[in-house]
Amino acid sequence: MAKERKIDLVILGLLTHEDLTGYDIKKQIDNGINFFWKGSFGSIYPALNDMEKSGLIKKKQEKTGGREKIFYHITVSGEKVLRSWLFEEQAANDLKYETLLKIYFGGVEKPEVTVHNIEVFEKQVKEELQILKLYKYNLEKVLDEKDHMNYYLTVTFGIDTYEAYLKWCTKAKKLLGKNVRKKNM
Repeated sequence: MAKERKIDLVILGLLTHEDLTGYDIKKQIDNGINFFWKGSFGSIYPALNDMEKSGLIKKKQEKTGGREKIFYHITVSGEKVLRSWLFEEQAANDLKYETLLKIYFGGVEKPEVTVHNIEVFEKQVKEELQILKLYKYNLEKVLDEKDHMNYYLTVTFGIDTYEAYLKWCTKAKKLLGKNVRKKNM
């Protein structure tokens, strides 16, 4: 794979478990790894087309429920690419949080606007944290099954990270509250 896109690797990883349609791939991303990786139909389908042309996956049509569906299957070449990537020492661990951009540039508005943005972020984190805790609970029952320890490790990373976010939200709101009181004096 000349210029690998990370979505290609996500797709290859998902296809190591089972053949999937493009829609199924999107659902797997949204319901399994969206806490640390996002994928849109606009990135999935071009990647599927390119990977098929490169021989990393094969397309097959099947009738399910009376409808024709296109399923994708990882090839030996695709597995080699995925395995090679797993051994690469360099990994991009970029964080992009629009909330942090709003906070960074929030000085142009009243501190209450920044507090509100933190509270919106905090609410989202709390909701996602509950989902992660449910995943953890369910995974703890099946840790001896293939790949479940790996899933569990990513889930516990997410829980620890989200709990740190909540701790930061509390501190940030407290600091902003002090700042508001000083300006009002």
